Amino acid sequence: MGVLDSIFRRRRGEPAMSSHRGFYSLHDGFDDDAWDARWDDLDDALARQEQKRLRPWQRDYWRGRRKRWWFVRAIAGVLALFIVLVGWLAITAPLGKSLEPIAPPQITLLAADGTPIARNGAITDEPVDVDRLPPHVIQAFLAIEDRRFYSHWGVDPRGIARAAVTGTGGGSTITQQLAKFTFLTPERTLTRKAREALIAFWLESWLTKDEILERYLSNAYFGDNVYGLRAASLHYFYRQPENLRPNQAAMLAGLLQAPSAYAPTRHYERAEKRMRLVIQSMVAAGYITDAQARAMKSPALDVRMKSDLPTGTYFADWALPEARELTETGYSRQTLTTTLDSRLQNIARNVTSRAPLGNAQVALVAMRTNGEVVAMIGGKDYTKSPFNRATQAERQPGSTIKTFVYLAALRDGWSPDDTIDNTEITEGSYRPRNANGRYSPTITLRDALAQSSNVATLRLFNEVGSEKVIETVRDFGITGDFTRGDPSIALGSTSMNLLELTAAYAGIAANSFPITPHAFAKEEKGWFQRLWDGNDSLSGSTHAEIEDMLRAVINEGTGRRAMLSGPNFGKTGTSQENRDALFVGYAGDLVVGVWIGNDDNSPLDGISGGGLPAQIWRDFMTQALGASAAPDRPGPRSNEDPGGPVEPLDVPDLEDIPIGDGNSRLRIRDGEAVFSTEIDGIPVDIRIGDEGVSVSEEAIEEARRRAEEQRYEAVREELERRGALEAN
Repeated sequence: MGVLDSIFRRRRGEPAMSSHRGFYSLHDGFDDDAWDARWDDLDDALARQEQKRLRPWQRDYWRGRRKRWWFVRAIAGVLALFIVLVGWLAITAPLGKSLEPIAPPQITLLAADGTPIARNGAITDEPVDVDRLPPHVIQAFLAIEDRRFYSHWGVDPRGIARAAVTGTGGGSTITQQLAKFTFLTPERTLTRKAREALIAFWLESWLTKDEILERYLSNAYFGDNVYGLRAASLHYFYRQPENLRPNQAAMLAGLLQAPSAYAPTRHYERAEKRMRLVIQSMVAAGYITDAQARAMKSPALDVRMKSDLPTGTYFADWALPEARELTETGYSRQTLTTTLDSRLQNIARNVTSRAPLGNAQVALVAMRTNGEVVAMIGGKDYTKSPFNRATQAERQPGSTIKTFVYLAALRDGWSPDDTIDNTEITEGSYRPRNANGRYSPTITLRDALAQSSNVATLRLFNEVGSEKVIETVRDFGITGDFTRGDPSIALGSTSMNLLELTAAYAGIAANSFPITPHAFAKEEKGWFQRLWDGNDSLSGSTHAEIEDMLRAVINEGTGRRAMLSGPNFGKTGTSQENRDALFVGYAGDLVVGVWIGNDDNSPLDGISGGGLPAQIWRDFMTQALGASAAPDRPGPRSNEDPGGPVEPLDVPDLEDIPIGDGNSRLRIRDGEAVFSTEIDGIPVDIRIGDEGVSVSEEAIEEARRRAEEQRYEAVREELERRGALEAN
């Protein structure tokens, strides 16, 4: 009939309107109240029709239903909160995490020859199975920790009250303790306690009581770096938990309240007293009788798993994160073989300990050209300072970074024999000076790197461009903060660690970059993998040129104290104000970096990169490679008489002959002998040829100038000392 029909249809019981014949009077039979009522009915009907088209989630649907509206809102809020809570628990408290050890299991690191070098991590073992444990083992833990474990829902108000009154039975249930040491931090706050209770309810909802108890016993801490009942049983009594005696189980159960304070290996009397409290709790719980309690004697310890290995060394601390990545998650202990070479590590320790360092610190890194680290010294004494200066200290590399400036130039088309301006810089805001105070109109790139010329390096940096230099540095794996356009980066102002710098030089030695240092041997890549995802390399000519320049540094330049009898390559480095002194180089298959500096970044006293670091490098390489011995030569053999005078070309080319301790060398070139040595750290060449004996006047003048400075400094210090005495 429709809405209008239902409204205007006459109601039952209403008197019939009188019929009108011929006319209709407007005032006759017209009732205003009746019509108003009908119009109101019409509005209500339209509103009901409109409301039927609305949905419950639309606000207008609940108009006129205010009480139901607030009730539904409350229900929706509770459901939303429940969904959020379940999502939060699923993310922050995944059930699978309770199956993992709460502390990383123990890892023993071996040197490459199998020598143990360090043992780190918790003592853990396989989880326990509640069904296989004797009743007295379970009862001991329940009696002292949570008597109503099998009857509560994760939180036990009665247990909390009993613990507050009697001091026995922990205030937190076993489920709460599992939640605490598996998912939460040890902080003592109401927020953490509330989260603990929520997670306890969550665990109780998804796990059986036996599963909760198994995970609790398998992860609880028992002191002496031991986690889990099986590991504790073997550690203290050398028996499996399935074979524990009642008194042994009672002692282990008593440790959980304060494992370090009650550890029987160090505090047996405390552990024994706590054990008696556990036994009394077992009697109170009805697990044993008084007679059985009195019959229990204190158990004897049987500790057999002792270790004299250190928990850490400089190398072990660096290798441990990589070791964790290689091992699978679980409770079993692991033994891993590293790349450390015991012989080379001992050599590194000996040469650094004998060096006259004073109060300065020292670091040394030795690696193969493929990145395998074979020796590492991070400081003078690990027991006094475990801070690893080879891997953690970010220091300025000084002139050792210049190698990559010149390498960028070679990649850009420059040649070692190209020349560049070597005059003093007198204009601009950045005016570095050469350390030796010597300049020349021009200098070849080879000599500029060998003499570590700051002005020539800066001009070459500007010629090549900072972008290409930074690109080269990045290609070789150095990740420091290099600012484009900053000329100081050419002289080593960007900080980096020694390990990273040494790895960059390994990339030059191997002609394969970048090289990633690693502590564990890696599988060699197949030819297809090398083709598809291999390292970059320099062209043959560029690689030969940079090696020629690095060898000139040692044979003719600032690195003479690192000279060996065989081919060796390297670069010295001294940072601003002598705060860091370095030498990085390679010979054979070894790449070695040496750093000396003070932890407070104060200047060094008379130590530069070409001095003590180069000497430590040479001493290490001499013993590591046997490089001090002359290379093997073929034995004597009979030759026919040449039938004429022996020409100079018939004599083998004697390029470099070490003399004495290696600081001096004799070279024969172009018909003359050149004797190279150092006087007070100043390189001096004495030439013997057809024109007689000649000595570099510049070197003699420099030695005289330095001697005058030292004499003046000594007089000044003596005057200051006398003035201080008079003042006192």
